[in-house]
Amino acid sequence: MSSHREAPEIAKDPVADSSDLYAFVSPDKPDSVTLIANYVPLQLPSGGPNFFEFGDDVRYEIHIDNDGDGRPDVTYRFEFTTEITNPNSFLYNTGPIDSLDSETWNRRQFYSLTRVADGREHRLAHKLPCPPCNVGPLSTPKYADLVRQATYSLSTGERVFAGQRADGFFVDLGAIFDLGTLRPFQQLHVAGKKIFKAEGEPVNATDRMNVHSLAVQVPLNRVRRRANRYGAGDQASVIGVWTSASRRQVRVLGDRGAADTSTGPFTQVSRLGNPLFNEVIVPMSKKDLWNSLPPSEDKRFAKFVEQPELAALLPALYPDVFPNLDKLNKSKKARADLVAILLTGVPAGLIDGFTNATGDVQADMLRLNTAIPPTRRPDRFGVLGGDLAGFPNGRRVGDDVVSIALRAIAGVTVPLVDKTFRPDAAAGAVTPGLSAADVTAPFLGNFPYLGTPYDGFNNPPASS
Repeated sequence: MSSHREAPEIAKDPVADSSDLYAFVSPDKPDSVTLIANYVPLQLPSGGPNFFEFGDDVRYEIHIDNDGDGRPDVTYRFEFTTEITNPNSFLYNTGPIDSLDSETWNRRQFYSLTRVADGREHRLAHKLPCPPCNVGPLSTPKYADLVRQATYSLSTGERVFAGQRADGFFVDLGAIFDLGTLRPFQQLHVAGKKIFKAEGEPVNATDRMNVHSLAVQVPLNRVRRRANRYGAGDQASVIGVWTSASRRQVRVLGDRGAADTSTGPFTQVSRLGNPLFNEVIVPMSKKDLWNSLPPSEDKRFAKFVEQPELAALLPALYPDVFPNLDKLNKSKKARADLVAILLTGVPAGLIDGFTNATGDVQADMLRLNTAIPPTRRPDRFGVLGGDLAGFPNGRRVGDDVVSIALRAIAGVTVPLVDKTFRPDAAAGAVTPGLSAADVTAPFLGNFPYLGTPYDGFNNPPASS
């Protein structure tokens, strides 16, 4: 749901579909920032013999804006090529894959990494191998070793990884898209009260699913603009981050076995900044347009942030639970709190010791104040929980972004801009009921942070 199948056209093109984006000061290396962009969502681990991979015909990019104009100042570009070792075998592998150059591995993928800054392109690495998909205990018996082999430290200071990981996003998709049901409150739902007598147990719909991750850990001086100081209150400490996928404008299908041909300039087909922005804020008729535009054009969508549809739905779906939100909706006041959180960053003075404002340009980006150090004991509710190192100050892998977003839309953040508003009691408790504990594969304490991908042999787990 963060951006899994969020728009009609990109849902047909999963290899170019950005599903999640993370940006945070690295807890194990606080002089760097970690950026992770996930693609190819909702992977069934047992999906062979053609296991999942990046697209050779897709240009993947992670962008950093460090001057607040909604345009990239630094870009990390990933481009992939695939090689088949044995053209006469239908198998992904014919024996255990114990290294990245294993002769038994039949379909290998490589990538180049290019840094674009100041109008210049600098290729940082060429033909770096990705690890294989996690097939099972016989095919990939020491998967963690393969990941270590596929994690590279570059001479320019970056660390990089590209390959399959466990999906760390947790969300009850089945309930939320069944008329906005939140299982912990299902008995209060306008239709659910006729069916449910008590609260229900949430289900993590993305658990035991995999994604493909682009992860790069970058020294802070490689993403921030030059400044005399980088304090927590200095705008130079704040960066905006988003990811995009692009394809050539023209594709000609080969006839009678001939290879397809792609030509022309690249055009953007997918992007992602804040989780849930295109998924929940942008209307269906405009989702594909949003995917094609840069963040600098997001003023076009500001009215949907100022008056989000979900804010109006909550009082309708849960009668008498959100009376204050209902009054606010009917007043037609623009939601300045949501505009700050999603489009401009939170200005200084609203939250003690915190700002991640980038300026007046309205742009959907993950805004990260790089001068705020990592928290030793992160709070999953991020800034709402008093943890200034968490979402919406960037996004860490364990942040409960669905609950945070729901609570903000329900009115919890309105008092930041309107001291007279009193959030409904339910607003601070609304949640799908999930946390990082509902992700079967544990997160890692270091790069690339997302857990070991689920293997096909054990998913679903075999009964004893």
